[in-house]
Amino acid sequence: MSRSGARQTAAPLVKFSLFALVTIAATALLAATIVNISFTPKHTYHAVFSDVTGLETGDDIRVAGVRVGEVEGIGIKDRTLAEVTFSVTADRPLLTSTHAVVRYRNLVGQRYIALTEGTGDGSARLRPGGTIPLARTQPALDLNALLNGFKPLFAALSPGDVNQLATEIIQTLQGEGGTVNSLLAHTASLTTTLADRDRLIGSVIDNLNTVLETLDKRGLRFSGLLTQLRRVISGLSADRKPIGESLVSIGDLTDVTSGLLKDARPPLKDDIAGLGALTGTLNKNDNTVEGVLQRLPNKLDKLTGTASYGSWFNFYLCDFDGRIVLPKTKQVITPELHVARARCGG
Repeated sequence: MSRSGARQTAAPLVKFSLFALVTIAATALLAATIVNISFTPKHTYHAVFSDVTGLETGDDIRVAGVRVGEVEGIGIKDRTLAEVTFSVTADRPLLTSTHAVVRYRNLVGQRYIALTEGTGDGSARLRPGGTIPLARTQPALDLNALLNGFKPLFAALSPGDVNQLATEIIQTLQGEGGTVNSLLAHTASLTTTLADRDRLIGSVIDNLNTVLETLDKRGLRFSGLLTQLRRVISGLSADRKPIGESLVSIGDLTDVTSGLLKDARPPLKDDIAGLGALTGTLNKNDNTVEGVLQRLPNKLDKLTGTASYGSWFNFYLCDFDGRIVLPKTKQVITPELHVARARCGG
């Protein structure tokens, strides 16, 4: 019974042990792959560069695009040069004619060192610990200067096209094949875009020339305008305190006026309603109003004539006649009186 129980316990234990070993091995392999751990023998070399800006420890060492090592360290040599220490797998020996070039991996700024074979008599192997001299190294492209030169052209492209074109320019100038045709295609697209906007660009330049010529012809007036503007601004600056106080007073006036309008709104509403009724009445009796307006000037002239001698009214008897009718008597007609003087004319 005890042996049977031991066998039942041993079987799961063996399975678990095998599972744990496989898991640990897979995890170790994955970790080694992630951190680029290599168990093959390596040889260490040095290379002298004039500039290794952006290169960092751990960056790739590549031969024909294949990773064969990594950067181990970066230091200063002779105060003005940079010395890079890197390792390469032992099955990839370097020659005395080997060239080292710092290249861009991507537009983010990551770099790597590309090892290429030079020309001439250099078939001898470079011993481990040897140095690639400055004459056989090349720093990375000055990406800032390169892209700044293309800045006016990039303004006509979309961000995606700019990134693709910039990548292909860098790859082409670094000597990587397969990108020249694509670069020329994007350049052609760029020039076509500029050509399509040629008329607009020309119109802007012509208008700018017209503005500049007008300013040149009226230089004295423009200078006088600037002088007067400066005086106005100086005056406003000198009177900024009174102006600020006046703005406060204007604010107070606005508050008072708003209250006044609020109080006057109900009677004003009634007045507007009454004005509407008056307008309707005048419109219905337009003939009468027109006759009054036509006779009114003549009547006013006669009325003002009575006050032409001073601040009083003079009245004169110009015409008089009358009839008296009494019950059971004949009608009595009074003598008529007519004055022919000028004051009674009209």
